[in-house]
Amino acid sequence: MTSFQYVLGGNNFRCQRFGRVPCLCETNLQMNVIQHSKETFQKALLSDNQDLVKLYCKYTKEERLLLEEGFHPGSLGSLFQPITVHSDSDWIPAHPEERQDFESFYRDPYRKTPNASQNTIYIQTIGSFGEAGEQTDQYVEWLRQYCQAFFYGLSVKLLPAVSVAETRCSFRVNSNSHNLQILTGDLLRFLGNRKPKDAFCIVGITMIDLYPKDSWNFVFGQASLSMGMGVFSFARYDDNFYTRNYAGRLKKRLQLKQGEYSVFDGYYTPPITSTLLLRSCKTMTHEIGHMFGIKHCQWLNCVMQGSNHLEESDRRPLDFCPICLRKLQVSISFKIAERYKALLRWMEEDQRATCSPEEGSASHSAILFPKPNEAFHTYKQWLHRCLDILEKR
Repeated sequence: MTSFQYVLGGNNFRCQRFGRVPCLCETNLQMNVIQHSKETFQKALLSDNQDLVKLYCKYTKEERLLLEEGFHPGSLGSLFQPITVHSDSDWIPAHPEERQDFESFYRDPYRKTPNASQNTIYIQTIGSFGEAGEQTDQYVEWLRQYCQAFFYGLSVKLLPAVSVAETRCSFRVNSNSHNLQILTGDLLRFLGNRKPKDAFCIVGITMIDLYPKDSWNFVFGQASLSMGMGVFSFARYDDNFYTRNYAGRLKKRLQLKQGEYSVFDGYYTPPITSTLLLRSCKTMTHEIGHMFGIKHCQWLNCVMQGSNHLEESDRRPLDFCPICLRKLQVSISFKIAERYKALLRWMEEDQRATCSPEEGSASHSAILFPKPNEAFHTYKQWLHRCLDILEKR
């Protein structure tokens, strides 16, 4: 089988100096709104193939009304917005890709679909997520629960945490940002050896910065679609990462030797904030979306858009456009309204009232902390508007 690799963001050393994303005035590209005609979008969503049109007609009238909101993006009150390219450092101009409509996704012979024997998403934490304790465990549990609501109908489980040393991965100090980084290829090999038999996919998450090869400055994440594996880092989601005061910058130059993993003992991890939680959920679901064969979206604002830098990632919404939603729905066969309700429950429930962790949780703490969900307010409102359509409220 052909091995498909996805790199999530990042750049090489020739592309960017530390802490600096090109601003609009430095580029040759003006802000550009990507518009598609109604006919183009309709074909991308439904297809010209009569079998796929019949499949689309199995949606309820209300589900079709929701999906067809994408025919008029950006209009007053529309649920979906067109993509705006802000600069030539954004993903679309920097990484030209062929658009993937629903039919090309559906016909892709390499895409993976969950089945009765492989229907679990596994999450593997790598390295420290902060001082060991209840709040760190709770943060990882929040990620698991969000992922289970987002990929509604699949089971999501946490594997026992591992240290960087246990992965035996290569590492370095970034010569620009002076922070520790670990090598994605080694981590993917580790995950491949650890992948359970019932796994649809396995994803590694870490608070340590990543690099895919020596010539690259960094990468947000990397995935092997054919192998159902991915790894991604939340290190650069710290608001202070691109400042000289970033606490993860090593204060002195170290002569590192491969295998001396003690350098990671007590290494800085970002504080758990609402913004960090939102960015983590967004990145995790984007990467897992690739495991289903969903490529970078170029139709509308969508969680599956590519992103080259944090500012672009922050512009992406938390959920799918109609075309990508249909791709996921046909893979898992959930009711759209039930999925949205599960996501709302995740945002609205008082986590402190939870009696015990779900199966697959790594948290066994008696103390539960309030979920910092303030950053999810806009998404929560959007979900309610979707349900207004789906349930004729």
